Amino acid sequence: MTAQTLTAPALLAPELADEAALLVREIEQYLTARVRTTAHPLVTKTTAELIAEALGAAPTAPAAPTLTAPARALRILPDWVLNFPLLRQLHGAGRNISVAEHLELTALVIERYGWHRGALRSTSGRRCILGAQAVLFRLGYGDEHTALAAGHRLQAVLAARGITEPYHRWNDATGRTREEALALVRTAATNARQADRA
Repeated sequence: MTAQTLTAPALLAPELADEAALLVREIEQYLTARVRTTAHPLVTKTTAELIAEALGAAPTAPAAPTLTAPARALRILPDWVLNFPLLRQLHGAGRNISVAEHLELTALVIERYGWHRGALRSTSGRRCILGAQAVLFRLGYGDEHTALAAGHRLQAVLAARGITEPYHRWNDATGRTREEALALVRTAATNARQADRA
């Protein structure tokens, strides 16, 4: 390559130079927005986090993406399909979420997929409370501890009402309504959010 080739962008017409600058800016924005990566798959922290930890500084957490409920189209797929890496990557992909977020998303899954009682899911894909939690877990929203803690929150709301029955059985009781199930989940989410602030 000659020196002339290297400086060619500077010799471009002003319109082309502006387009090139815009393209570079867009590429830099894309690279900045990419999911954080590490040098080796077994390394779970970025270089900046490792340096900050070594120097005793508090690591800065990356901005969390906005939470959205899983796509409605997924409701008809068999639950085991939700474990596929591609679906997990498009949704939770092992993302840590709070117990309150887990419960809020559980309510959104019930609203989006429909509510069911008597089993984790209906043949059309409607879910009970536990079935909605299973969708989130399989897609990688939080982990087993998050789901268990959310279950404890649900159970605490029932206990405050004098109900000792497990929440999944409470969900399946004859005469139970979708509105009652959603109210339970939302109350538990509110309680979890308040506990997080305290």
